[in-house]
Amino acid sequence: MGLESRAMLNCLTSVRCVLLAAGLLALAGCAGDAIQRKDGQPSGRAFVLNNLAKTDIDMVSELAQREVLAGLQRLTVKLYRRNPQEYRKAGHESVERAVAVIFDAVPRWHRAGLDRVDWAASLRQAFAEDHAGDRVHAFMLALTVMTMAAYDHRTEFYLTDKLSAQSLYNSARNFETAAWKLAQARSAAGTPLLLSNEMGEAEQNLSFEREFGKLIAQQDLLALIIEDKNNRAINRVIQNVASFILLPV
Repeated sequence: MGLESRAMLNCLTSVRCVLLAAGLLALAGCAGDAIQRKDGQPSGRAFVLNNLAKTDIDMVSELAQREVLAGLQRLTVKLYRRNPQEYRKAGHESVERAVAVIFDAVPRWHRAGLDRVDWAASLRQAFAEDHAGDRVHAFMLALTVMTMAAYDHRTEFYLTDKLSAQSLYNSARNFETAAWKLAQARSAAGTPLLLSNEMGEAEQNLSFEREFGKLIAQQDLLALIIEDKNNRAINRVIQNVASFILLPV
C-alpha cells in the first residue's frame, strides 16, 4: 500500500471515530432532556452499548413496558393503601414490603419462576368468595404476569426479537376486564371484595380508573406500532367485560 493510500485510510478511520464519538455524545446528551416525575425519579435512561443492537421500535417497546410496569406498581400501592387488611393476611409489615414481593422479582423474572404462573387462574382467585389469602397480591401478580407474557417475558429487545401485536392488544382488553371486575366484585353481603374507586357525596376517587386508562392506552398504542412494523393485522374483538372472559396473550 502506498503512502498516499495509507494516509487516506488513516484519515477515513479518524473521521469514522470522530463521527462515532459525536453520535455517542449526542445520545448521552439526551439524558439531560429527561422528564422529571412527581416522585422525583427521572424518566431518561443512560445510553449503553447494547442499544446499538436495537432498532427504534425495540427501544420504544422497552420504554412502553417500563411505563406499564410502573403503572402496575402504582396500582398495587394504591390498592394496598385502600385495603391494608390484605397485606397483613400475608404477614407483611408494610405496603412497601408487600409491593416488593411482586416487583423486585422483575429483574430476575425467569429465575423466580414467574413466567410459569397461571395469571388467568390467579386473577379469578382474587375475586373468589372463599379466597382467604391476599387478594391484592393475587390480582396484581396476575396482571403483572399477563403483562410480561405480552412482552414475551422479556425486559430487553433486540433486532431479532419480535413482539406480537395481537398479544399486546389482547392484554389491553384484559386490563379493561380486570378494571371492571375490580369495581364490581362484591361479597355475598354486598360489600366490595376490594376497595378502589369511590363515588360518595363527600369524596370522589377515580384514580384507579385513570391508572387503568393509562395502561390500556399504552398497550394499545404499542400494539398499533408493532402491527404497522410487522404488517400483520390485529384481530380486533368486542370484549364483554361482564362475562370475565380473558383473552390469551
